[in-house]
Amino acid sequence: MMDAEKRPAPDCRIRIGTSGYSYAEWVDAGFYPPQMKAGRMLAFYAGCFSVTELNYTWYQMPKAAAIERMQQQAPADFLFTAKLTRYLTHEVEPDQWRRHAAQYREGMAPLIQSGRLAAVLIQFPPSFVRNPCNRRYLAELLDALHGLPAAVEFRHASWAAERVYRELEQRSITLVSLDMPEINGLFPSLDIITNPDFFYIRFHGRNKKGWRSGNMQQQFDYDYTAAELRRWSEERLPAMAARTRRGFVFFNNHVRARAPANALQLMQQLEQKGIGSHAFGTGHYSSQHRRFCRGGGACDGPSAQWSSGHHRSPDIGTGDGIRYE
Repeated sequence: MMDAEKRPAPDCRIRIGTSGYSYAEWVDAGFYPPQMKAGRMLAFYAGCFSVTELNYTWYQMPKAAAIERMQQQAPADFLFTAKLTRYLTHEVEPDQWRRHAAQYREGMAPLIQSGRLAAVLIQFPPSFVRNPCNRRYLAELLDALHGLPAAVEFRHASWAAERVYRELEQRSITLVSLDMPEINGLFPSLDIITNPDFFYIRFHGRNKKGWRSGNMQQQFDYDYTAAELRRWSEERLPAMAARTRRGFVFFNNHVRARAPANALQLMQQLEQKGIGSHAFGTGHYSSQHRRFCRGGGACDGPSAQWSSGHHRSPDIGTGDGIRYE
């Protein structure tokens, strides 16, 4: 794996967001204004965060026309990551998967061509164990996706092996770091860097009881404490940032809008530590975000008092060789 002592620390740019943004329950929770329609959510979300992880691309094959319309709703400096279609990770057909890989690439073309596709998230299920058949498939899949910025998320612990990390490093593929319940058989929480271009972290919550309930509302119902996030903001994130050029952090605990609340909390902790500075929504959006934080979000420090017209910027404050967007 990458050795931080063999190269100078880069000026790492970190973007923090949520896994998906179109949740009706986030209206009830106060993140979105009352009665906000799904079609307006991305523009509002982009007033607060500079990146999002697209989940719908797992459920349905992306279409270029829809992707183009979507990216036009966000600022030009806003980035996207996208889950790989389930037909290449969970429901693979041996005689069809190459065609599905080509279809996925074609559907994502607008984001690829605009340079706004930050990563393709290849999330495998816990049933995808490390054996000769699956190792061969993974190698062939990565070959088929060559040229795309890829990040692999394993759920089964059998993939936690030095040989796997070395292979990913040789291919410049990012190993996704996870924060989720410590359950026997699940992939462990690691901060291993296999790609100097970017790291990728996903916060799934630590609801051990709900994780294997089969109910997503229970599985991802979790609110991180300040202390749990501080372990990342003070130790793990700075260490990972010292070895990469960019970083992407996503919260997947979407239930009760804890994902945006915890994302804002982590952003605030990084700012207070001196690792960059954050600026939230634009214009009238900022007042809604302020109310969300005060009404049960996570912005409870001096940084919660941001002003209208305070825009996100790719060149805002730096610290410790890290630039935070």
